[in-house]
Amino acid sequence: MENAPATRSFEKWLDSFINFEKLPQKNMFWLDTMHFFCERLGHPEASSPCFHIAGSKGKGSVSKMIACILQEAGFSVGLYTSPHVSDFRERIATPGGFFDDAVYSDAAAELMHAVQSAEHEKKIPRTLTWFELATLYAFLCFRRARTDWNVFEVGLGGRLDATNVVTPKLCCITPIELEHTEYLGDTIEKIAAEKAGIIKPRIPVIVSHQTTHSVYRVFQKTAQNIGTSCTFVDDMIRFREISYTNDYRMNLCFESPLFSRPVQTTLRMLGSVQAQNAAQAALAMKTALPAVGEAAIEKGLANASLPARFEILTYRSMTVVFDGAHTVASMENTMQTLIALFPSRPRHLLFALAADKNVEAIAGLFRGTFHSITLTKPGFTKHGDIERAEAACKSAHLSFTCEIDFEKAVQSAFEKAEAASAVLLVSGSFYLAADAKRVMNLC
Repeated sequence: MENAPATRSFEKWLDSFINFEKLPQKNMFWLDTMHFFCERLGHPEASSPCFHIAGSKGKGSVSKMIACILQEAGFSVGLYTSPHVSDFRERIATPGGFFDDAVYSDAAAELMHAVQSAEHEKKIPRTLTWFELATLYAFLCFRRARTDWNVFEVGLGGRLDATNVVTPKLCCITPIELEHTEYLGDTIEKIAAEKAGIIKPRIPVIVSHQTTHSVYRVFQKTAQNIGTSCTFVDDMIRFREISYTNDYRMNLCFESPLFSRPVQTTLRMLGSVQAQNAAQAALAMKTALPAVGEAAIEKGLANASLPARFEILTYRSMTVVFDGAHTVASMENTMQTLIALFPSRPRHLLFALAADKNVEAIAGLFRGTFHSITLTKPGFTKHGDIERAEAACKSAHLSFTCEIDFEKAVQSAFEKAEAASAVLLVSGSFYLAADAKRVMNLC
């Protein structure tokens, strides 16, 4: 997939700024710079009403589902998510594809001029970061595209995330996990408090199912203190059906007092966690826009998909699943879905994690599931710790091979899976999924 020339040029400029995704650092989160540039640019963040989505897992899926429902209801929609897998424009798009090239090129010129003039005047309050600029770029693209609605996925945390300059019509908070503890806090309650930083006065918030009960109290207390309503998906949704089809789809039926009838649809996004995400997206829509009908919700949910979220592709005669799972809970969901869909097929794994992930706990999930495991690094550029991953797999008593040469590792994993007529799971990192696709010409 080739990026538009203007987008490639903008990316090159963007890469000259600090990028947390590639090189995590402390003390690089604040909102001063975002407020400064939003004012300087004429507040593009307020050009259209929006939804704001935070959480540890599932926030990209919920964002895409909401955007697809809005589009099905007849609105033009801007969708801001991260990371991208094959093309930078995946981050700033419509639910069904990309904007016209002119939207991207004109917004890039506008932002680059604003930054360069502010630098010349020495007015920028702090050092600019890659994600701040990407977020400002999304605001400008959506304003130029004159979208009716926008959906913004939080990058990291919530309280100090660059997206937290928007004033949404509704917020969603997806499941919270113990993640990024060096930046968000060393307990799940502290992390939840950071996510709760997107909650604002008189703006309703929908909170998904949480595995840790204390997290509910964090959100409830924050909402009460701020003065807004907090709705929990668990209290509002009853599932009537979750089942898989023979063509790798998921039948879903759920009901709620907010709906005039049960919502019944077939999802392209797979796994029990996606049933929860769909329910949250539907509740969010009915809360913010009660006039949107159940048919639009059903069609929007059915249309939603994201790359590397249990994405099933065919390579020659074999089935390949690309999934960006990189935490214990998300990998558990991926494994459950893989076994449910392919209970009797041989299963092979191409696996890599970023250096800051809990490889010891994740490796233990693989016991008894895979006929072959290939360890490598998470793509061409992302930093991993392959020695630590190797030690974790040995401790878990797994049979595996280790290949530091990324391209060789990908080709070897595909060859072994094809020879065994196996399903190949490529998982552990979005960067792994993206670069493996490039190696095998699947993007």
